[in-house]
Amino acid sequence: MDFQLKSDQDLIHLYIAGDEAGLVELIRRYQSKIYTSVYLLVKDEYLAEDIFQDTFIKVINTLKAGKYNEEGKFLPWVTRIAHNLVIDHFRREKRAPMVSNGDDFDIFEVLGNYDESTEDKMVREQTYKDLKGLIQLLPSEQKEVLIMRHFGDMSFKEIADITDVSINTALGRMRYALNNLRKMMQGRELSLKN
Repeated sequence: MDFQLKSDQDLIHLYIAGDEAGLVELIRRYQSKIYTSVYLLVKDEYLAEDIFQDTFIKVINTLKAGKYNEEGKFLPWVTRIAHNLVIDHFRREKRAPMVSNGDDFDIFEVLGNYDESTEDKMVREQTYKDLKGLIQLLPSEQKEVLIMRHFGDMSFKEIADITDVSINTALGRMRYALNNLRKMMQGRELSLKN
């Protein structure tokens, strides 16, 4: 049976029916997006791994209890669980997410390798590294919306519900985030030329 061709819903049904391979494939399919979205919020490799594991423990418990409703949006649902666990962590710590530019995490370890020249790979890796650093410089509300939208594939309605703001506010934060990133990138290009 080729699990890679199955839909998320089919894999969930397989898992609920007792086939562990259904869950294994779901985790394989989404682990990089979920882990990366958690890591970009907490900026700590070990904490991100803990929250990632706690997320899938909640997913397993919800699926086994038959409480997952068939909305066909597995990734946004899991991302919402992960995001809530991040919020719970910061509430316990009574502090806001740290903004740091530590580079101990490499997004390319979790993304697949492509057939590309060494030069292309270096340019792509440097671009992603620069972008990751710039994302960390955004105000926390803008950073949060950008991460949920890009890494969590969440709709603006889902983002608005989770962050407890209107859809227009979520859209506005995304627009500001993209404008700020654009300005920062242009600023970098100017400083490189001089």
